[in-house]
Amino acid sequence: MRLDRSGGVFCHVTSLPGRHGIGDLGDGAREFLSFLGDADVGHWQICPLGPTIGAAGESPYQSPSAFAGNPLLIDLDGLVDDGWLDESDLTPAPDFPSDRVDYEAVRGYKEPLLRTAFERFDEAGAGDAAPDFDAFCERESWLDDYALFRALSAERDEATWVDWPDPLRTREPDALADARERHAGEIRFREFVQWVFDRQWRELRSVADDEGVSIVGDVPIYVALDSADVWANPEAFRLDEGNRPTAVAGVPPNPGDDGQRWGNPVYDWDRLAERDYDWWIDRFRRLFDLADVARLDHFLGFVKYWAIPADADDPAAGEWCDGPGRALFETVERELGQAPFIAEDLGFEEPAMNELMAEFGFPGMRVPQYADWCAEGDQYQPMHYPEGVVGYTATHDTNTWVGYFESLPERQRDCFRFNVGADGDRAPEWEIIDEVWASGAVLAMTTLPDLLGRGSEARFNEPGTLDGNWEWRVRREALDDDIADRLFELAGRHVR
Repeated sequence: MRLDRSGGVFCHVTSLPGRHGIGDLGDGAREFLSFLGDADVGHWQICPLGPTIGAAGESPYQSPSAFAGNPLLIDLDGLVDDGWLDESDLTPAPDFPSDRVDYEAVRGYKEPLLRTAFERFDEAGAGDAAPDFDAFCERESWLDDYALFRALSAERDEATWVDWPDPLRTREPDALADARERHAGEIRFREFVQWVFDRQWRELRSVADDEGVSIVGDVPIYVALDSADVWANPEAFRLDEGNRPTAVAGVPPNPGDDGQRWGNPVYDWDRLAERDYDWWIDRFRRLFDLADVARLDHFLGFVKYWAIPADADDPAAGEWCDGPGRALFETVERELGQAPFIAEDLGFEEPAMNELMAEFGFPGMRVPQYADWCAEGDQYQPMHYPEGVVGYTATHDTNTWVGYFESLPERQRDCFRFNVGADGDRAPEWEIIDEVWASGAVLAMTTLPDLLGRGSEARFNEPGTLDGNWEWRVRREALDDDIADRLFELAGRHVR
C-alpha cells in the first residue's frame, strides 16, 4: 500500500460543532469537511466510532463493540428530515456548553428522542425504508449479538457479562433463544439505531468524497472485556471453559516504571489461525466500510504481546507470546486486497516489527513531542523523518503542541528554535506544523487543537486518568478562512 504525499487533520467526531451538546454526523461535520476541502487537506483522522460508556470515561478505545456506531453521534436533525421526529420534539433542549461535552446531559437528552424516532418508524411499518433496514440487518452479521448484548446489559445488575449466570455467560442456545424472545422490542430498537448511524455516516462519507477528503479510521488492537465482541466470540480469545479470561494484555516493566496491566482479554491467535482469522477479517471488512485508511494501534501486538495471567495484578507476572505476524496480513490481502494501514510503532524497538511493516508497506508514526531537540539526528525531529512514516504534531494521547511547548525546559525550547530556524515571528504551533509539512513523511498530520493554538485544556485524552477526557469541542466560528488559507499555502509550498 502506498499513500500519496499529503496532509491531514485529526479531530474526534465528538469535538466538532453541533447544536445538541456533542459533535455529530450533521451540519457541524459537513462544515468541518468543507473547511478541510478549502484548506486542501486530504485526510480526516478520527477516533474509533463505537459506543462509549461512562464507566470507561467515555473512551472510544473501551467500547462495548468494535463494530457498532455511537448512538450519541446520530444527527437528530436528520431524524426530523426522515419524518421520525418533529422539530418540536427537540425543544426544549438543555443549555449545553459549546466548548465541551457533558455526556450525561447529552445521553439524557438524546436517548429518549432516539426511542421516540424508533417508535414512529416501527408504528409506520418502516414505510419505504423497510427494505434498506432489513438489508442492513441481514448484511451485518455482528448486529444480532450486539443488540442482544446491549439489551441484556441494560437489564442486569452485574458489572460485566463475565458475572452473568452460566447459561447466558456461556451462550447456551436455549438461554439465548429465550432472551431474544423476551427482548425482541429492545433488540429491534438497537438494530434501528445502528442502521440510522450507518446511513448517516455513509452520507457524511459521500460529502467527504466530494471535498476530496479520505477518512482515516482507528483500530485499537484490543477490545474491552465488557463487550459484545468477547461475549459473542469466545473462540477468538483466551478464555476458560466458563468464558472467563485466562490472560489479559499489558506491557512489561521497564527501567523506571512498573509496567502496565490493561486488563483487555488477549487473543487466541492459534485458534484464530485455524479459522483463517475470521473475526479479524470481519472487523477489517466493517472498518473499511466506514473508512478509507486505518491506523493500527499498538502494532507491536501483532508481532508479540505481553500476556498477564488474569488472576495476577502485577504486570511483571506476564510473558511475551508470539503474535500472528505476516500470516494475518497475508490473509487480509487475500480476503480484502491490499489494505491501507498505518502502524502505530511508537515506544518499542523491535526488528521483527520493522520487518513486518517494511514487507507490507505500512508506514509507521513519528511524533515530535518525543524528540530530544538538543540531540543530533534524533528520529523524532521532523527534519529526519523518512518517507515511509506519518508525521504528527500531536496525537489523541499527547498534550497539544502549545501545552507541550510551554512545559519544555528552556534549553529544549532553545534547541527547538535553533533546529527549525524559528525567528519568533510565528506562534510555536505553526512552527511545528510547517516543519512536519516540510518533512519527508509521506503523510503530515496535525490536530484541530494545534491548528487553533490551544493549550493543555484542549487535549483529547490524558492516559492514566478517567475524568475530563474526550470532552473538548471546537466552536463553529473557530473554523475560519484564515486558518484554511494558511494550510492551503503550506500544502502548495511543501507539495502536499
